[in-house]
Amino acid sequence: MNEYAVDVVIAVHSAERPVARAAGSVLTGTQAPVRVTVVAHNIDPEIIRERLGDLAGDPRLRLIGLADGIHSPAGPMNLGFARAEAPFVALLGSDDELAPGAIDSWLALQRETGADAVLARILLASGEVDPYPPVRLGRRVRDLDGAKDRLAYRSAPLGMVSRERFGDLRLTTGVGSGEDLVYSLTVWFTGAHLAYDLTGPAYVVNGDAGDRVTSAVRPLAEDSAFLDHLETMPWFAQAPARVREAIVVKLIRMHVFDALAMRANSDEQLSENRDAFRTVLARLARLSPSAPGLLSIADRRVLDALVSQQSLDAAAMRSLIAARSRYKSPAVLLTRNPLRWFHAQAPFRTLLAGSLIARRR
Repeated sequence: MNEYAVDVVIAVHSAERPVARAAGSVLTGTQAPVRVTVVAHNIDPEIIRERLGDLAGDPRLRLIGLADGIHSPAGPMNLGFARAEAPFVALLGSDDELAPGAIDSWLALQRETGADAVLARILLASGEVDPYPPVRLGRRVRDLDGAKDRLAYRSAPLGMVSRERFGDLRLTTGVGSGEDLVYSLTVWFTGAHLAYDLTGPAYVVNGDAGDRVTSAVRPLAEDSAFLDHLETMPWFAQAPARVREAIVVKLIRMHVFDALAMRANSDEQLSENRDAFRTVLARLARLSPSAPGLLSIADRRVLDALVSQQSLDAAAMRSLIAARSRYKSPAVLLTRNPLRWFHAQAPFRTLLAGSLIARRR
């Protein structure tokens, strides 16, 4: 029998990251037996050992190194997952921390529900509660359904995951972004039992890392490369229409629009990426033909301009994108087809459930 209940993996690539705070929040804030694995990624492990201070001598912490020359968290996280031995595994960003008792609360909920994975409540750097995933009625905590509870909106597997059920699952390598998307979707849509620790101590996202830099905008094909991996997953290939619909709606609403906002700084940049956006949107529509119909009126206005207008005005596009955030506007809350206004994946119910979660303290 393993001596640890949870293996927590922290990947760190820079001496500027507050890794001691992250590791310390686990080791000092958890009563259950836990182990922290810190993976020094493309940096001398001794530098990270010095940053860990006294924690480096804690027998519950192990420090390992990975020098793969790849600027992606997938490699170090996968190494940590492969070295895990406890019944459950969790990941923690080197900038972030867990509120005292978070893991104990996850374990208690797991024992109560038999969950294959427990989603953490997330407290954002702004001090607000993360509204995602917008589960049913904003309060569903057990026997979650991937589609009905809109779990695709939780892109990262924050919380803890059963190694017995998902011990061979890994983050996607070789992609520009979204390395954790397929991992998370696989857990959310194939787990037998899922729970959400909606009222427990939070996973705390911090925004004070000293070495953050603005990344160059990658080609859109790189940012959407995770779709290649998603389409190879047997469970996705066999998924019913409602599951594909729930996933694709989220990918358009969040990932496509985020990518578009990053590429609407000039007319030239927007025009250069127009064909790539058309390709991605057509691909997503093939995966779920019904998904575009669940987008808001405001969303459709953006996509109509992107796809149909002969010339693209970046300032006008930014204005259309900004209109998506006016949450009291009917154009943001409603779909073009009135028969879909109250669909589970349509904006009205999705935003309502999210707002109920965000109001929690």
